[in-house]
Amino acid sequence: MNDKPQALPSFGTIVLAAYKPDPALFERQLLSISKQTHANFECVITADGDPEGVSRLVRSILPGDDRFRVAGFGDRLGFYGNFERGLTLVPPSADWVALSDQDDYWYPEKLERLLPHLESAVLVTGQARVVTDSGRVVAESTMRRRTDICDLLVQNQVTGGLCVFRRDLLEVILPFPRLSTLTQNHDHWIGVAAAALDDYVIVDDIVQDYVQHAANVIGEATESFNPLRSLRRARELALKFENSTSVPSVAVMVANMTFGWKALMLGTLEKRMPERTHSLEAASKTFNGPWAVFRIVALLWRGVIGSRTDLGPALTHLIGLFGRRQATRRLTAAES
Repeated sequence: MNDKPQALPSFGTIVLAAYKPDPALFERQLLSISKQTHANFECVITADGDPEGVSRLVRSILPGDDRFRVAGFGDRLGFYGNFERGLTLVPPSADWVALSDQDDYWYPEKLERLLPHLESAVLVTGQARVVTDSGRVVAESTMRRRTDICDLLVQNQVTGGLCVFRRDLLEVILPFPRLSTLTQNHDHWIGVAAAALDDYVIVDDIVQDYVQHAANVIGEATESFNPLRSLRRARELALKFENSTSVPSVAVMVANMTFGWKALMLGTLEKRMPERTHSLEAASKTFNGPWAVFRIVALLWRGVIGSRTDLGPALTHLIGLFGRRQATRRLTAAES
């Protein structure tokens, strides 16, 4: 008996967000997508500014391949908004959606390996080999691991360019929630939405190269946690967002990056999901209410001990807990 999941005889849309792509890396990526063994797809390339330049590149790389089309936008939204408007262009005829960065490299059987898992899950994500743009291997695998929604809220395990999901997930995730913070990421939002549906999987298949270079907006964390480096970065961000580098200001900034973003995601899901699933109930109970601080500390402790959460994110969230108290005090003082 063959227990291997069977592939969906399906049509899908690949949304590729582009912004001033490096011509060589862009060509390599587009060719790798065009050579997928599951060839029943369209690739919508959303050009975030300079659509004509992107269109010329696509025409020169893939002349005559009408599966690839460029949706040009003159206004610059950044990667978060660019992926969002790309997803709004997914046609009703699509059964599934995949996301793509402009400078990675897909292995030929990526879609063929991942799509069968959508028979039993709303989203599946694989693994990648981490390489530099010169081809040097940084890590043999991204080592993503499936965690429950509470751990996933603390540390994201779903990378947009590695995942494929059913089209009906768009009904939950669009439009994207908005918060002015660096932690606002499309893949974290999509992953948490899938987890709230009790319905995502992570497999060990290495399905692409994840290319690291100086122009990455968000790269793969390959260095160990460095407290001094993290503190310097936190002070820089506090000066930018809070106009101060004091300890309370740093803590408030961290609170907005961690718990502010979580509260927005959970609140959005509670409004949009027709039924409150067990996962969504568990997440709301963990992060809200008068005793939430104790539940969060216990969650972080269990996550670190159980190797579901790295030390850096755990410590960041502990600082965020202090920052939440500072923010509450500021609000109380302003209202009195």
